[in-house]
Amino acid sequence: MTGPRFAAKKKLGQHFLVDENLLGVIGRLAELSVSDCVLEIGPGLGVLTAYLAKRVAHVDAVELDRELEPRLRERLAGCENVSLHFGDALTLDLAAIAPAATKLVANLPYNIGTPLIVESLDGLPQIELWCVMLQREVADRLFASPSSKAYGAVSVLVQLATEKRGFHPVSPEVFRPRPRVSSALVAFERKPLPENYSCLKRLVGGAFAHRRKTLANSLAISGLVSREAAEAMLEQIGRDRMSRAEALAPAEFIALAEALP
Repeated sequence: MTGPRFAAKKKLGQHFLVDENLLGVIGRLAELSVSDCVLEIGPGLGVLTAYLAKRVAHVDAVELDRELEPRLRERLAGCENVSLHFGDALTLDLAAIAPAATKLVANLPYNIGTPLIVESLDGLPQIELWCVMLQREVADRLFASPSSKAYGAVSVLVQLATEKRGFHPVSPEVFRPRPRVSSALVAFERKPLPENYSCLKRLVGGAFAHRRKTLANSLAISGLVSREAAEAMLEQIGRDRMSRAEALAPAEFIALAEALP
C-alpha cells in the first residue's frame, strides 16, 4: 500500500498503519461513539481515518506531508464528515479547529508524540480522551512510577491531568515500513487539571531539566527559584533537600508548587 511514490519519510517519523485488524482495538480503547468529534494527527494513508469516519460525527485529520494529499483524498472520497488540514501539528492552532474535538485518536509520528501529548493537556481542554499509538518506550513513560528509569516530566504531567484507561502492545508487523522498535496503544481520560497548572508545568519542566542534579539545583539552574529556596520548599513538603525529581510522586509536585515563595 505504500508504493514507491508514497515511501515513508524517515525525517518525519512516518510508519504507516496498514493492518486493519488493529482498528477494532483502537475503536474499543477510544470508546468511539456516533457523537464524537475526533482529532487525528498524522493520518498517513488514511486507514485509521476511514475507520473513524464510519463511526463518529466528525474527524479532523492533520497531516504534515503534502505529498500524501492525493492518496488521502482518494481513500476518503465520500467521507463528508472528514476535514483534512495540512501543516505541522505542533505549530498549527489546533484549538481553533471547529467543531472542537472531544477525543484525540492517532498513530502519532514518532518524532512529535511526547510534545504533542504534553501540549494538548492544557492547550486542548475540550479533549476528554486520548487513544494514541506511540513507541513502546515512550508509551511506558506516560504512566511510569516514581524512581523508575522511565519516569520523567511527561509522566508527572500526564498523570496529573489524566487517568489511564487501557494499554495494548503493538507489533512492528502492523506498519509499513516496519519500525525497529515495538509500539503500544495507550488510552487515557481527562481529569480536572490542578489549579495553577501553567505554573506547575514550568516547575515540573525545570525539576527534570537536569536529571543528574538534585531537584533543588535543577530548579536553580533553570532560573525558577534559588537553590536555597528550592531546598526550603522540599523540606516544607517533607522531602530531603538532596532529593532528585524522579523521587517525587506527581501529587508531591502540586505541594511543591504551593510552597513556591
